[in-house]
Amino acid sequence: MNKSVIVWNGTELPPELKRLPPGRYSVELVEDAPPLSDDEDAGIGAAIDELEAGDGIPLAKVIAEIRKTDRP
Repeated sequence: MNKSVIVWNGTELPPELKRLPPGRYSVELVEDAPPLSDDEDAGIGAAIDELEAGDGIPLAKVIAEIRKTDRP
């Protein structure tokens, strides 16, 4: 299941909660993340450019590589 980020005003039930299936959930406050450094931002931009140019690695290949690695 994907994570849901919920912004709550402290009063009304957020729509993100209404969409979750029944079950048990653990909730924790997420502090604002620090901004990206210039190098991090540039690296993400370069990666997006590569993907848009078709230079990415197919997901199936990534999964196959992950499955080959030794796990503890």
